Amino acid sequence: MSATILSADAAKAANIQLTEGYKGSQALNDTLVAYRANRRQGNAHTKNRSEVAGSGKKLWNQKGTGNARMGSKRSPIWSGGGVVFGPRNTTVWAKKTTKGTKKLALRAALTARILDGEVLTTASFAVADGKTKSFIAAVNGLTTAKNVLLIGTGFDELTFRAGRNVQNVQLISADDVNAEHLLRYRSVVVTGDALETLAKRTA
Repeated sequence: MSATILSADAAKAANIQLTEGYKGSQALNDTLVAYRANRRQGNAHTKNRSEVAGSGKKLWNQKGTGNARMGSKRSPIWSGGGVVFGPRNTTVWAKKTTKGTKKLALRAALTARILDGEVLTTASFAVADGKTKSFIAAVNGLTTAKNVLLIGTGFDELTFRAGRNVQNVQLISADDVNAEHLLRYRSVVVTGDALETLAKRTA
């Protein structure tokens, strides 16, 4: 298997819509921020005085002991008490973006990679024996980049099995690829049948 660089003229010939100048840069930024925010998890969570374990009994009399008044063992000033203004996992980090913004972001990301000469095309990609060694050899035959994104319309089970343990290579369908995928990898390899799908998604 061999690959050729996808030029801007070849992309236009394949009906892939490209952006001009800085058009789409804001949409690309908004989309990437939304993708990452939607994966964010609010794992840090502290308990306030109403949630920590402990008796609600008043520790000593209000007056007459010489000590400062104290009403609960769960007070934040006590060891084992609640936390004041600590992190809570009640914050919703998710952000919404419109379909048009995502499409423009995909178009801008694809344009940037094509203009940088980092998008390659190959007729097809498959590993018949399902072996990881064969998979790595096939990828190295296409590009010398350390991490690679392979875009196709559908990879067979043997090819997926061969590449599932290769951390620096990702197989993805042309229907599922997004702007973040395109920018994450050093080299992008697109199979011939996936160009038509990308053309429809950027139209």
